[in-house]
Amino acid sequence: MAFSTQDSDEVLSEINVTPLVDVMLVLLVVFIVTAPLLTNAIPINLPKTEAVAPVEQKDPLVVSIDDRGKVFIDKDEIQPEQLQARLQTAKAEDPDVRVQLQADNGVNYGEVARAMASIERAGISKLSVITAR
Repeated sequence: MAFSTQDSDEVLSEINVTPLVDVMLVLLVVFIVTAPLLTNAIPINLPKTEAVAPVEQKDPLVVSIDDRGKVFIDKDEIQPEQLQARLQTAKAEDPDVRVQLQADNGVNYGEVARAMASIERAGISKLSVITAR
């Protein structure tokens, strides 16, 4: 409570938050009590099965561009002009080929864009660009 030492007829208005806190605590308790009941857990004994081997996925082709602009497929250095042809060959061998593109931080963006365009022209749609955290 606030007491005024002046004898004036001004209204002293303050917000009483006690009822608000009471209501919020009641809602919190209701939520805590009802939350476990909303899980809809039905006890079922599931049958046991043998583990199935996951589908074999081939390793993706890794296209790398180092800080000097040299282009590599996996660990083999190639000329940038050969990238599209090599990727088309890989696509012909495996239609679901995946490509991971990684480029050094100092590489000109134009080199990376050219590599991405070559990958697209080769008909490869599964491309991942690898970055550091």
